[in-house]
Amino acid sequence: MAAPNELSTRYGPWALVAGASEGIGLAFADALAAAGLSVALVARRPAPLAGAAERLAAAHRVETLAIAADLGDDDAPDAILAALGAREVGLLVYNAALSVSGPYLDVPLATHHRALRVNCLAPLALVHALAGPMRARGRGGVVLMSSLTGAVGGACLATYSGTKAFGAVFGEALWDELRGAGVDIVVSQAGATLTPGYEATAPAKLPALAPRPMRPEAVVADALRALGRRPVTIPGRGNRVAAFFLRHFMTRRRAVLTMGAAGREVHAAAARAAEEPPR
Repeated sequence: MAAPNELSTRYGPWALVAGASEGIGLAFADALAAAGLSVALVARRPAPLAGAAERLAAAHRVETLAIAADLGDDDAPDAILAALGAREVGLLVYNAALSVSGPYLDVPLATHHRALRVNCLAPLALVHALAGPMRARGRGGVVLMSSLTGAVGGACLATYSGTKAFGAVFGEALWDELRGAGVDIVVSQAGATLTPGYEATAPAKLPALAPRPMRPEAVVADALRALGRRPVTIPGRGNRVAAFFLRHFMTRRRAVLTMGAAGREVHAAAARAAEEPPR
């Protein structure tokens, strides 16, 4: 990871982190605040969001701004930009995601549409609004969180894997378009990560050769190291090996079946979690 003063000089004074109340997003917000950037945190739930913003401000002595917004709403990007006001955002981290689990035809179409708004339309809008001023200033950065599920389609994760594939290709194209304008772009294709959402629905049995889940802080450190150096990063040696095998040692059919087995396990775990009584 770049030294703290390098991050704040290159990407300050403000960073915007979408999906910031827990997990990878909160780890991004913590790392950036520790580097001296003021951080605007965006998430759906106001209470944990406000608590996270207060803790970061106290711990790192930076300004923070809590923006409660549901990125599944059509007007969420406009509401976020209005809340930012005249603040100069030099780094955008889009970590928010809606994972739709289940056989595609068994999930209501409205839920698939909502996933498209969270995973595709909202990042399109925020990148368009914030990267333009970055280009005009000649400096800035964008981190787009994708997933290894976007590399190969997986049963019971059809919409999620499709939207993550969109995010990865979108980010690669932006990297090429903006690399000469002083705006750094990186896509992080993360694997399983020990976030509250993952831990609540973790499969009882991981597929053969599946990498061990990573800590959010390690995923963040990898993304920030890669920012300004390459268009795509896969955090974790195990994830890189798994991606290499999927792409080079399996037929596409076998890769799809392998990811499908994992997707069915994820859905089964999510269904079991939903059936458990609250503690």
